[in-house]
Amino acid sequence: MGSKAMFKWSKQITPSLVEQLLRAERDLQKAILIFDSATAEYAKGFQHDHSTFSLMISKLVSANQFRSAEELLNRMKEEKCNITEDIFLSICRAYGRVHRPLDAVRIFHTMKDFQCKPTEKSYITVFAILVEENQLKIALRTVGQWILLFGFFVRMPNRGCTPDSYTYGTLINGLCRFGKIGEAKELFKEMETKGCLPSVVTYSSLIHGLCQSNDLDEALGLLEEMISKCIEPNVFTYSALMDGFCKGGRSSQAMELLEMMISKRQRPNMITYSTLIHGLCKEGKLREALEILDRMKLQGLKPDAGLIYNMVVQGLCTNGDPNRAFQLYLSMRSRGISINTGTFDSLVECFCKRGDLHKAARIVDEMVIDGCVPAEGTWNAVVGGFWDRRKVRESTELLQVELMSEFVEPER
Repeated sequence: MGSKAMFKWSKQITPSLVEQLLRAERDLQKAILIFDSATAEYAKGFQHDHSTFSLMISKLVSANQFRSAEELLNRMKEEKCNITEDIFLSICRAYGRVHRPLDAVRIFHTMKDFQCKPTEKSYITVFAILVEENQLKIALRTVGQWILLFGFFVRMPNRGCTPDSYTYGTLINGLCRFGKIGEAKELFKEMETKGCLPSVVTYSSLIHGLCQSNDLDEALGLLEEMISKCIEPNVFTYSALMDGFCKGGRSSQAMELLEMMISKRQRPNMITYSTLIHGLCKEGKLREALEILDRMKLQGLKPDAGLIYNMVVQGLCTNGDPNRAFQLYLSMRSRGISINTGTFDSLVECFCKRGDLHKAARIVDEMVIDGCVPAEGTWNAVVGGFWDRRKVRESTELLQVELMSEFVEPER
């Protein structure tokens, strides 16, 4: 691999000795030096075997040195060294880790050029990479990727690979993330006819997909089916359903799920609570939202203060409780919690409707100080309110604040 300095060997070189030294060396450049020096010193007497090649390739891909790793793969072929499936998969997984799924697929397809027949393990690995990338990289949501993923599955039986529960589950997860819920349901039925029992992960993936497509009752039916089959739902299962119910305006059922979850000794997490608080605020159930906030604190969870408090303040404003909203707003300021533009605008609008223009103007001042630019409607509400009450001086001062915020550059 191009090392200039050579490692000096004090004893006869064997593959086990090289492997031992490579495992002990954490510095990649020194590991390359050891690897290259072994054949350089005994050019006619030592050849790397599968174990030393495999270990060196693993070290290279761990450091994202993919070109060097693939060069070693080709060198193994030239030296007629045994190349196993695991070596290809280590490179595939590394490409998946750095979000390069097409390179992982390319390596998968090169296996046949090395007379290495892919087994079910290879297909599952590539499935998982493509599915995960669909979640993390929206750009990979293309028809071509879907055809590739499904094509792997279809060809498995022809190559002597029988899909198992994990394979089905991985593909069902991918189908749900592609929004192909109908196909996911069909595959779910098929796996049961083939004697493959769905896992909690498979059930949870399908439940999440059904919730995303607003099939809430069917999703709830799957939860009941899981419980009847003694498959214990996990936090993700419950959270996915609760999110669906909250988005569908059914927060009371989401609350029931929370109680069921706790009764089953499942511990709600930050996502669970945040989902509920958002849903409750959206439906104007502020008392319940504040109770959930208290539960979080009792459980020892530290809420994403900015996100949750902003939701509650805006909810209080929407439901005509400006005094509690203002007290919570003051608490946020005193604790250094970031206040977003939507919260400022909600407070100003709420106080303007109540006729408390001075408090609304105070919030506008603090908003500008915090670097937030009020929406046009916010300015109009405050300035218009003062103007209607013949308070020209206050209106003029607010207009000056608006002009300053738009045209005066901050000091550098």
